[in-house]
Amino acid sequence: MNLSAVDLNLFLVLHAVLETGSATGAARQLHVTQSAVSNALARLRDVLGDPLLVRSGRGLVPTPRCEALRPLIASAVSQLQMAVDDNRFEPSESTRQFTLSCGDNQDLCDLPLIVEAFSRRMPRARLRVVSIDYVVATDGVATGDVDVALGPVQVASREGFFAEPLYLDEVAFVARKDHPRLRGTTLTKEAFCAVQHVDMNIAGGRPGVGHRLFAELMKERGLTRHVALSVSHFIAAGIAASRTDYVAGMPGRTADALCAMLPLKRLELTPKVPPMVMALIWHTRTHEDPGARCFRELVIDTLRDGSVQRPPPAARPSRRAS
Repeated sequence: MNLSAVDLNLFLVLHAVLETGSATGAARQLHVTQSAVSNALARLRDVLGDPLLVRSGRGLVPTPRCEALRPLIASAVSQLQMAVDDNRFEPSESTRQFTLSCGDNQDLCDLPLIVEAFSRRMPRARLRVVSIDYVVATDGVATGDVDVALGPVQVASREGFFAEPLYLDEVAFVARKDHPRLRGTTLTKEAFCAVQHVDMNIAGGRPGVGHRLFAELMKERGLTRHVALSVSHFIAAGIAASRTDYVAGMPGRTADALCAMLPLKRLELTPKVPPMVMALIWHTRTHEDPGARCFRELVIDTLRDGSVQRPPPAARPSRRAS
């Protein structure tokens, strides 16, 4: 028998009759007439060459062939229902793997909080964390290999990307505590231009969004810098600064974390640099997936701190487009 030649709706009718025990009950469940149910059963009898259901008293009794089909049909209907039901994702039962992309600054400041919440809300699921290099090289968010990424909100400027603002992160600088030319915690224009700097290239060995925005600010303020070292991780930049006279720029929360662990002090450039809006970023490919949506909500609930105003749902654009 060629399955493509069979009307699969006939099996849905048989499933309803077996569930309710009568053609009348099946008609009510399916919102059709009783004659439509009877006609469907007659067509399925012809297809399978079996009476399927025979009358006994006031009810219908399945034949041995129908009894053999009952669990198969019930399983198929259940699987199809799960495929079209957006509300069947159960966080506590899921064994799915979710993938997050972030920089080492978020590994240090955000990931511990996410892992803690993930272990509570999705105890059977798996969390995979990949680097910015990986997501840039594979375009993993667009392909669906990566569920979400953490980064500046401007990263979501491409068509098909969504962004949810999470928090503001200031731009700060770190230098070793006993730096011979930087006595206080203020980094003046003169001092900025005079010292040597650690440069950051975290996006596949190339400048990222934050780097480009700061380059524009330097041009506006007439700042120049002498780059002595280029690295791909903020932690490496902090370690280098703690052992040299170099100054390293980085997100303020990362600077605070490194100053607590290394012989560093935090410096503020004057005038102060505007903070960056950090966001959760994902693609339209995973936007409607219930599991991905649940994971996004977990990250948003964990990291959003109220420092950025979230527009009301009616005014918020569904996606950011260039």
